[in-house]
Amino acid sequence: MPTFTVPDAELDVELSDEGGRPVVQLHGLTSSRLRDRVLHLDLGRGLSGTRLLRYDARGHGRSTGRAVPDDYRWSVLADDLLRLLDAWFPGERVHGVGPSMGTATLLHAAVREPDRFSGLTLMVPATAWETRVPRADEYRRAAAFVEQHGLARFVAAERGAAPPPANAGAPPTEPEVAEALLPSVLRGAALSDLPSPESLAALGMPTTILAWTDDPAHPLSTAERLVQLLPDATLRVASTPAELARWPQVLLEDVARRS
Repeated sequence: MPTFTVPDAELDVELSDEGGRPVVQLHGLTSSRLRDRVLHLDLGRGLSGTRLLRYDARGHGRSTGRAVPDDYRWSVLADDLLRLLDAWFPGERVHGVGPSMGTATLLHAAVREPDRFSGLTLMVPATAWETRVPRADEYRRAAAFVEQHGLARFVAAERGAAPPPANAGAPPTEPEVAEALLPSVLRGAALSDLPSPESLAALGMPTTILAWTDDPAHPLSTAERLVQLLPDATLRVASTPAELARWPQVLLEDVARRS
């Protein structure tokens, strides 16, 4: 796979070029494009006739990074995304899709350069604003746990958590982040939040928000607040694996409609 140089990292990038509209797909925190596929969050598998750009965020998957928490702020990840779009799709409006950290990265990039995006498909948005403070504390505790006890014990402790009902039956996975980088990645997430409500309210691109139920890390309240803030947004909620399985079709329809 080709790599793309950004400040202090090399990003592993994959382009599926079938012509047509440009689409960029991101992934979630501690994940990668490969792990998101295992977790049924690779909506791009349902696309055809597009130029689909997938990549691993800095410090994740096959991309490199430094053990510096500030490198993993969502605003820095948005810098990386905009550089990628300048290189692969210069002068074009792109449809963006991604879960959790990927959603946050897209929103930070869209606030900064709204004309770069023809539309957004945002998946399982994470805690934000009022709910971000306790979640940030959890990330800092997790970072300290990894430093003290190691990655294996961290993974074992996380295994006890029940998945959201919509993702029941997904196979167990491990973080796609090197042990030496994981504390910094988690602390970078703790330093991050979604853009301000005021800045989001100024975004005009059509947006679909895909949420699921019973997930404290990705509460339905964030998705509902985004629908209230974004001028042209719709919400779809999955509570079963069958409903989650329809999400690739939603992306396909979004890209076709916004072309």
